[in-house]
Amino acid sequence: MSTLTATGNRLKQLRQRFNPIFEKIAAGAAERDRSGELPRAEIAELAAAGFGAVRIAESDGGAGATLPELFELFVDLAAADTNIAQALRSHFAFVEDRLISASGPGRDKWLARFVAGELVGNSWTEIGTVKVGEVITKVTPDGVGGFKINGTKYYSTGSIFADWLDTYAERTDTGKRIIAAVRAHQPGVALAEDWDGFGQRTTGTGTSTFTHASVEEENLIDFDTRFKYQTAFYQQVLLAVLAGSAKAAEREFAVELKNRRRTFSHGAANVASEDPQLLQVIGEVSAAAFAATATVERVSNALQGAYDSALQLQAGAISAEADEAANDYAELASAQAQVALTPLVLTALTHAFDALAASATSTSKNLDRHWRNARTAGNHNPWVFKARLIGDLAVNGTQLPRVWAIGASK
Repeated sequence: MSTLTATGNRLKQLRQRFNPIFEKIAAGAAERDRSGELPRAEIAELAAAGFGAVRIAESDGGAGATLPELFELFVDLAAADTNIAQALRSHFAFVEDRLISASGPGRDKWLARFVAGELVGNSWTEIGTVKVGEVITKVTPDGVGGFKINGTKYYSTGSIFADWLDTYAERTDTGKRIIAAVRAHQPGVALAEDWDGFGQRTTGTGTSTFTHASVEEENLIDFDTRFKYQTAFYQQVLLAVLAGSAKAAEREFAVELKNRRRTFSHGAANVASEDPQLLQVIGEVSAAAFAATATVERVSNALQGAYDSALQLQAGAISAEADEAANDYAELASAQAQVALTPLVLTALTHAFDALAASATSTSKNLDRHWRNARTAGNHNPWVFKARLIGDLAVNGTQLPRVWAIGASK
């Protein structure tokens, strides 16, 4: 059996396993967006079914999915509910980091947690007028062999659903930047769902506050050891969200047009579902969804190359220079995809409304959530900066940075 055949079979099996859950998720997505109800039960069902462990090797209790397979599933999930896909963004990034970490009891412990259904949320972005690059969340020795963490974070996507919080912090004893894996359910950890964006409303995003919360030394990870393609990976989840938004819009607008009973005297057909101009609009949305999905696949392949490179470097099979090149390629691929997909998908979702009439704007249909969700996802990590950096690479050979920071400019 060829590698491609084996990969195709595994993806087919994974879809058979998770598609029934995705279909249930899709059925309630519009109402959750309208009411603001968080998808706690849906995410819990995914975790219980092993979705959070699909990247873990079969020998360790997971499904052994490659990155292209993972992101095929991510697009499927995003087409069902983009909020849930984005809520799991940090979990899969943390899984990825643990997959390429050094072998040993610590790594094994984390893999077992993932297989058991435990999830990881995000807590990276400092709140307030912190300077760019400054870290004001601190981890301090408690004097009895452990550590305490204090600080406040915003944009803590998915943390409300999580068992652990992937928290960017600084040690007071060494001054080193670290990732503190903090147990979410303990005194001293407060999670607020206070994200007020007009899209991605149910991602469980908001403020995380740490007040003398405990963290074990074994769960302090040197930030410099994080997987090098992390920024590209985080961006890829948002690309999957964009592709999923386009696929969901294609599906729902097509159903609306098929069932439409009203038409116009100056239309091109007596029945809206047979009007060639309206069919063209749906066709163009479908084509955009196809292009978005294909672009996600190309980025997935670049990420898989970076993952493979990390393992080869650990084994001494390639040079450090070759590993850097693989990671640079993954970063470039995700940036190029972001620059291309953001306007492509947003334009397609805007155009989708041209296939219907004023009734398409009815809040009861909630079709506008697809545009709102894509617009919100597209505003992360502004693509205009990426376009400039891609141009700098093309003209001057300047490689893209792989770590980004945000904060006050003064």
